[in-house]
Amino acid sequence: MSRQEHTELENWVKTWIEAGRALETIRREELRRFRYEEHIAAIDALLEISARHGAPRISSGLVEQQRLFAKLKT
Repeated sequence: MSRQEHTELENWVKTWIEAGRALETIRREELRRFRYEEHIAAIDALLEISARHGAPRISSGLVEQQRLFAKLKT
């Protein structure tokens, strides 16, 4: 990697770090201003969907993950 490419990559990373901070600030502000009362219908609709179509989990998925890792290991 040339010095110029390295510098460009560093600048790209710095830009995304700054963008991430800015987006986090926006996200926090939106959450701070969020009013449950204004969104009751949408929230209730989402909860209803999960109640109708969701199935209780038998496990956290950790056992399945470990099974897959063991399979990949062999």
